Amino acid sequence: MKVRGIRGATTVEKNEAESILSATEELLREMIRRNQATPEDIACVFFTVTTDLNATFPAQAIRSMPGWEMVPLLCANEIPVPGSLPRCIRLLMLINTNRDQEEIEHVYLRDAQSLRPDLTKNESLTPDGFSDTVMSKPS
Repeated sequence: MKVRGIRGATTVEKNEAESILSATEELLREMIRRNQATPEDIACVFFTVTTDLNATFPAQAIRSMPGWEMVPLLCANEIPVPGSLPRCIRLLMLINTNRDQEEIEHVYLRDAQSLRPDLTKNESLTPDGFSDTVMSKPS
């Protein structure tokens, strides 16, 4: 088994706790679903937010999910690079897996698709909160 990193990012419309928590949970659930992981597989999750998001810690969304009590979580601010994507939440999840690097599916939702267009293909979520597209792989 190897440790692999899974990247994910999403954006929110407003700096409100509920928006941040909801978007964070949605992103994490999609990362877990696509990579068929469980909390027991997760070594840790590192969250960053742009400096315009300070209404809550995104890790708080995960703390309330059953089975995630023992997973180490850490939040930090992104470097405030001029012109960077605003209101953005990023995740780096380290998992123990038998998957090869090419099999890992990174998830970019909403305006965060612009961060890695090579890994996304017009991602959108269905009303039940799941992606209705499959990520493309770089050529």
